[in-house]
Amino acid sequence: MTQFRIDSVQCISPAGLHRMAYKEWGDPQNPKVLLCVHGVTRVSDDFDNLAQALCDEYRVVCPDVVGRGRSAWLRDPQHYQLPQYVADMVTLLARVNAETVHWFGTSMGGLVGMLVAAQQESPISKLVLNDVGPALNKAALGRIGEYLGQAVRFASFDEAAAYIRQISQPFGPHSDEEWRKLAADVLRQDESGQWTRNYDLGIAVPIKASKPENAEQAEKLLWLTYDAIRCPTLLVRGAESDLVSPETAQAMTERGPKAKLVEIAGVGHAPTFLHADQIAIAKEFLLA
Repeated sequence: MTQFRIDSVQCISPAGLHRMAYKEWGDPQNPKVLLCVHGVTRVSDDFDNLAQALCDEYRVVCPDVVGRGRSAWLRDPQHYQLPQYVADMVTLLARVNAETVHWFGTSMGGLVGMLVAAQQESPISKLVLNDVGPALNKAALGRIGEYLGQAVRFASFDEAAAYIRQISQPFGPHSDEEWRKLAADVLRQDESGQWTRNYDLGIAVPIKASKPENAEQAEKLLWLTYDAIRCPTLLVRGAESDLVSPETAQAMTERGPKAKLVEIAGVGHAPTFLHADQIAIAKEFLLA
């Protein structure tokens, strides 16, 4: 495996300072930066295969969004929201001294990318949205929200890994070894020796507090955000995704940056980009 480095950067929220960890691959002097941002319950380690495949071309930077993985937790969970994540990523981009950036965002990481890409003078010059868009299916959000804040604990790693595998079935077919890695990346052992998920359950607080009218307003704002994006954009959709509808995907090819659409058969929300065929899709777009 190509060597990576773990570092962190100090960020700020309205409740004080916190550290955001990131995993970095490739030449630290390379001015070509690829920032990879994970989904709501996932971590930087999700991008190990993608980073290894691209670190000869890029300095690949993969943060653990605050509240997850190696990063600190926020003092006030109300701030686990997109504006905070955007602010943290802008701090990270300053730390790595990135003038132009290619962005790969899975699910929540794609929403953060959209918000950064839509800003005037945004450093993002290419954007990959992995199974996410401005309109998100309410039932799918409910499915994700259901397990998000649940305090589940398991006596053994194998039991915990079986649980992660079960809730992650939409990721599509993977080998037993791949499922084991997907589980190991997001599990930790607590002080009592039990296995639990490696994130702050407080990330569910703002989602649970959200009202239906807020969701409608958020969707309008996200479409305005999407329409403001000017850089080349690729939308990768799991063909069986319950989060991004075919209608939303089609609309995204016709407005704003007019995303190029690639669908992956046999996969729901969201493609993991562990496999060579999926990595090739990203590579072709990013290096074209």
